Amino acid sequence: MKRAILLGMCVYMLAACRAGEERGDLSLWYRQPASEWMEAVPVGNGRLGAMVFGGVETERIALNEITMWSGQPEAPLEMTGGGKERLAAVRKLFFEGKYEEGNRLTAQTLAVNARTFGSHVPVGDLLLRFNHSEASVTDYKRELDLREAVARVSYRAGGITWRREYLCSNPDGVLVVKLSADRKGALDFDLGLAMTRESDGTVFAAEGNRLTFSGKVDFPKFGAGGVRFTGIVQVTTVGGTVEAGQGTLKVKQADEAVAVIDLRTDYRQPGYETVCRRTVEAAAARGYEAVRRAHVTDHGALFNRVDLALGDGEADGLPTDERWRQVRNGGEDPGLDALFFQYGRYLLIASSREDSPLPSNLQGLWNDNLACNMGWTCDYHLDINIEQNYWLSNVANLHECNRPLFDYLRFLSGHGAEVARSVYGSPGWVAHTVVNAWGYTASSRGVGYGMFPTAGAWIASHLWTHYVYTQDREFLENTAYPLLRGAAEFLLDYMTELPGTGYLVTGPSTSPENAFLYEGKHLSLYMMPTCDRVLVYETFRSCIEASAILDLDGDFRRSLEEALAKLPPLKIGRNGGVQEWLEDFEEASPNHRHTSHLLSLYPFAQISPEQTPELAAAARKTIERRLAAEGWEDVEWSRANMIAFFARLKDSREAYRSLQMLLNTFTRENLLTISPAGIAGAPWDIFIIDGNAAGTAAMAEMLVQSHGGYVEFLPALSARWSSGHFRGLCVPGGAEVDAEWKDGTVTKALLRATVDHTFTVKLPPAGPSGIFLNGSKQASTAAAGECLTVVLKKGDVWEIR
Repeated sequence: MKRAILLGMCVYMLAACRAGEERGDLSLWYRQPASEWMEAVPVGNGRLGAMVFGGVETERIALNEITMWSGQPEAPLEMTGGGKERLAAVRKLFFEGKYEEGNRLTAQTLAVNARTFGSHVPVGDLLLRFNHSEASVTDYKRELDLREAVARVSYRAGGITWRREYLCSNPDGVLVVKLSADRKGALDFDLGLAMTRESDGTVFAAEGNRLTFSGKVDFPKFGAGGVRFTGIVQVTTVGGTVEAGQGTLKVKQADEAVAVIDLRTDYRQPGYETVCRRTVEAAAARGYEAVRRAHVTDHGALFNRVDLALGDGEADGLPTDERWRQVRNGGEDPGLDALFFQYGRYLLIASSREDSPLPSNLQGLWNDNLACNMGWTCDYHLDINIEQNYWLSNVANLHECNRPLFDYLRFLSGHGAEVARSVYGSPGWVAHTVVNAWGYTASSRGVGYGMFPTAGAWIASHLWTHYVYTQDREFLENTAYPLLRGAAEFLLDYMTELPGTGYLVTGPSTSPENAFLYEGKHLSLYMMPTCDRVLVYETFRSCIEASAILDLDGDFRRSLEEALAKLPPLKIGRNGGVQEWLEDFEEASPNHRHTSHLLSLYPFAQISPEQTPELAAAARKTIERRLAAEGWEDVEWSRANMIAFFARLKDSREAYRSLQMLLNTFTRENLLTISPAGIAGAPWDIFIIDGNAAGTAAMAEMLVQSHGGYVEFLPALSARWSSGHFRGLCVPGGAEVDAEWKDGTVTKALLRATVDHTFTVKLPPAGPSGIFLNGSKQASTAAAGECLTVVLKKGDVWEIR
């Protein structure tokens, strides 16, 4: 009997080991505490977030909350004269070839000064000071477990093993820290707060086992105003005592302790103080183990949908920062590639949940107090950054994480309707490059980056993408179509005919954030830059399809179809690249980081090697010129773009090369991506989340593509990922897809239908040995490389072996 039990245990342990090997190591871990913010690890619940440093003598936990904003709503717009008259006067100058005068008049009459714009700002640091500073420390380990969304610290000091766990629970709405030691009564520490800004006037009160703090954000760099906030830290112990000090809590001789933390603001939440108190009380009453179980289950329901293995490497057993340094020095690490992919998914889950009051911003949720001190602030940039934050959501099987973005778009559209009416004299709604928590949607005075009236249409394109992937008709009818229709209404009314051509054009507008040369002058505004053409096309096309699906607004649909036929074509310039402007101007900054005219290649599909080979060759030329330009302003998001561009061009070698550059140049020790010092006026490396998010989306593009109307497996597979698998990625039409490969050849691939739909699949080059539907072999004469149409019902599994 004992032998049978022992044999059963061995079989179980072997299976567990194999399962662990198959799913890969999904932890960031280190042998030392973080010495700076870019070494700390992030936890978050979509609203509340923290960066864990893992200190021994002093633990620093940097706190953030997504609604912690300075600023306030702007005063009502006061524009002189009618919007259409102002717009006509500006356009007249452009039509007459007076481009410099047109740029000047646009800034004077169509832009609006933001006086109380504000910025997202950090809260401060929760500090825990321990009483074992003189003891030597051994066996130190700090880690972030991506599967459980739990950070851990452990070490030995003074003959005692000390352990901490940190998690940010979405179900319970709190940050929780558990501290323990393997000797009873050993825990001794002080807990306090260091706020980021003294000007907030934060008031602290410690009583019993609770520390409270409250104040009002005062960060006038970008205008007056700011939210009111309150926070609570409540500590419970097993053994020992908790005593209130002067703005601190003192834990003495405890076996273990649990700190429960929440922070709330009055941003669209008048009862925020009560909500904060009740949230902490409820979580504390449930206890740490119950909160932890609910958190791990909740996070895993999203995170565990996707599995990815890209091959083994010699560095697999090393700490993350050592692996990062090896890649930085020219090494390659397929395991780190896969970890980076899953980290992007983790960060979106942690910063954007269904109940998040605001979407992921330039720094996601984790404000380092650097971006908010730059001229570009920590806000919502709609000229690529926030779009990139959400490129991964659908393909990476995190559809629910789109919810706060769509709620925010509904909020913005109301404010954008006032700008459309007051500034342009048009119906519908509009948003420009920079928007904030307060509903600012106008163009700022800096028209070189701000006068981008199709920015709202770009971010609204995510609505249609969400529908295409999920086939959620209720969402299309109640959320997506009304917002898309409003964006299309604005564009349809706003556009005008270009004299002598019959083309409908936007303008004046910029190609973010670039300029052209005209008579020796650097000018930023012109009529219908290529990116506008791409975005108008996508907006009209998605509205036309949505209207037909819902059988609504037939007359409006026909007006969009007529306008669509009048858009100018995409053009190839004299330099052989895709033309960035309606006229073939000379580039003012050939090394510019933005390539907005290549939206047509990715994320959209108006250019592809299969359908438009000449334009695809021109897109490659544009990319090559940018990469070769002296002093190219490469940053995290532009390099992530390059991965996606090359993947769409089916150039696996260059896609992988750009991925390695993203990892070795634009990430730091905690694998967060950076806008490096020296770019856009920054004196420091500044964390920006778009490189993580867009990098993950671009890697998915290397593994599966479906923009051409068919599913293609491994379209840009790197030779460095010669054997591996993915499970749970998504494709349009409503399906999850898996694939396995060996020596670069697909050995198994399948679709799991999440709704009834007809799919087209391009068979792998090696050809299938068998095609199966729900386990039953199907007769097929399709050859390798051909496309096969498959009709699936919800729950069906179609498989190639």
